[in-house]
Amino acid sequence: MRTLELIMKIGFIILFGLLICGSKSNTDKGFSLNASEKSQDEEIVPGAHQLDKFRSSIESKRLALVVNQTSTIGKTHLVDSLLKLGYDIQVIFAPEHGFRGDHSAGAHVNSGKDEKTGLKITSLYGSHKKPTAKDLKNIDVVLFDIQDVGTRFYTYLSTMHYVMEACAEHSKELIILDRPNPNGYFIDGPILNPQFKSFVGMHPIPVVHGMTLGELALMINGEKWLADSLKTRIKVIPVLNYNHNMRYQLPIQPSPNLPTEASILLYPSLCFFEGTDISVGRGTNHPFECFGRPGLQGGSYKFTPMPIPGVASNPPYKNQQCTGSLLTSFGLSFLPKTKGIYLDWMILCYQASKKEGKPFFNSFFDKLAGTNELREMIIAGKTSNEIKESWKPGLEAFKKKRLPYLLYPYDENAGLIE
Repeated sequence: MRTLELIMKIGFIILFGLLICGSKSNTDKGFSLNASEKSQDEEIVPGAHQLDKFRSSIESKRLALVVNQTSTIGKTHLVDSLLKLGYDIQVIFAPEHGFRGDHSAGAHVNSGKDEKTGLKITSLYGSHKKPTAKDLKNIDVVLFDIQDVGTRFYTYLSTMHYVMEACAEHSKELIILDRPNPNGYFIDGPILNPQFKSFVGMHPIPVVHGMTLGELALMINGEKWLADSLKTRIKVIPVLNYNHNMRYQLPIQPSPNLPTEASILLYPSLCFFEGTDISVGRGTNHPFECFGRPGLQGGSYKFTPMPIPGVASNPPYKNQQCTGSLLTSFGLSFLPKTKGIYLDWMILCYQASKKEGKPFFNSFFDKLAGTNELREMIIAGKTSNEIKESWKPGLEAFKKKRLPYLLYPYDENAGLIE
């Protein structure tokens, strides 16, 4: 069997060819994405930067903010900006990783007070995922401003769902301050089967949906995906000068284990490994840029996961040397920007574990995939092309369904535009 390193290189060569073709098409269409080459009027402007668009909705209102470390206007946090302007913030609702983004994945997020501002913090992660009537009793308007990365299993989407539901139940207005999707240039993966609904997958959408949270909020409302078909009184402040084929490099890391652009772009493909015996580098300097496990045959990259406070308190294979691949080591770190989830790495690792008689999948895998079919096809020996072919009918139906809710242009034939 070919080594992991050879497979990695072949995979990247294939992706490189796809990217070159896509880039030429993009150039012919005349798009320009590099913010440094744009005039000020053409720069991407997130919703939070456009106070004039929602000022009238929050004047003299008691506010709740669903925010984290990404909720900034330039270098200033949205909370600090609104407090300075005299707005009445009653409470901060904190998602996974906490208000300051300093909690590792799955770590309990405590309610309490913010040391800097003295504001009340109510956790929306753990057993208390949805604001209660008591939480919203003295609230007039809820502001939601969190940077997403465009995958179904990233839990900020689930938090938004529960906030929408609570606002609908208690007649509160919700304002979504929209932000770009760094993986918004493609749509891929299996559609979630409702039987596998969980906090890492709540909606019948693909793993990579190609939408912003603002667009998804409109879709959740329009498709009646809230409990009892409730509808939220919602206002979305769109991003200016943005389309889904644009490259957008996040100014602040969205969570502790997505610290780089490469990790964010590799995340849709590598997160599946969290449901297997493979580490994705939590507890190292390269989370979601590498993968491996102790004794994995064929890889040359060595890494030893160690506890990192606020990032990876108890990483898989803690203090054990793992063997695998560092995907950014080939000098082609831009290649993950090609359209599509890459499955060959996972198929290769499954085959290696099977050969060694090691269990590969755990119970979390089907929740991440939103179906048991992906696992069953890998076990049955299907190729990545055969698996992806099986997704096509669901993806085509989803693309049509989402059209009424899109706020930004999308050219399926263009891919990511540099």
